[in-house]
Amino acid sequence: MKKGFAEWLKKSGADIVCLQEVRANTEQIEKDSLASTLLTHPEYRSYFVSAEKKGYSGVGLLSRPEPGQVVSGFATDSKKHEFNKEGRVITADYGSFELWNIYFPNGGRGDERIQYKLDFYEYCLALWEKRRKERKLVITGDFNTAHKEIDLARPKENRQNTGFLPEECAFLDRLVEKGYVDTFRLFNQEGGWYTYWDQVTRARERNVGWRIDYFWVTQETLAHVQEAQIFMDVPGSDHCPLSLTLRF
Repeated sequence: MKKGFAEWLKKSGADIVCLQEVRANTEQIEKDSLASTLLTHPEYRSYFVSAEKKGYSGVGLLSRPEPGQVVSGFATDSKKHEFNKEGRVITADYGSFELWNIYFPNGGRGDERIQYKLDFYEYCLALWEKRRKERKLVITGDFNTAHKEIDLARPKENRQNTGFLPEECAFLDRLVEKGYVDTFRLFNQEGGWYTYWDQVTRARERNVGWRIDYFWVTQETLAHVQEAQIFMDVPGSDHCPLSLTLRF
């Protein structure tokens, strides 16, 4: 918010905005003079899901149209489920489609965390496969994995690093095999398009980045996709915004 998010939101004209790694619960947002304006925004309804651990993870949804239903976490399990403790998922029913906004785990703290990430992926896929039989799905968020070599600036150097491990990429391959579509690649097959850059090494200045944020849709939703974009020129975070335009 201190880096111009409110101004960007107004200019974007977006109907629905999905946020990941919010790192704040609603009580903290309410107490912040800038952030609290999102809770009372005249054009957007706001929904936030936080982790049990303060200052960690969290997702948010800002929406002009009122969703028929908004679910925090995985509705199929109790709040005590291990995957719900980190506040990584919010789903919204818009009638024509169901939106999944997810901040997927990072595998950066050793083998155990990588396995947690892979288990999280598998759990999501099992749910999506059930839901797609009933609803058109749109799945967005920070997947924390670059899919192909074209999706990161230095693939050879990172093949043994989380975010580009073979087993992580293999999950995205399986999505494609099952009929899920990476919408950006429908419109752009070029390299050099990234959504994340390491801040410590000032990688954004050299565009040494990773494309790890996506809009995926099921094959059944594909006919409604009109456009998908990445806005690398928008500052304010170590990630940049991306968009999906749908027509129903």
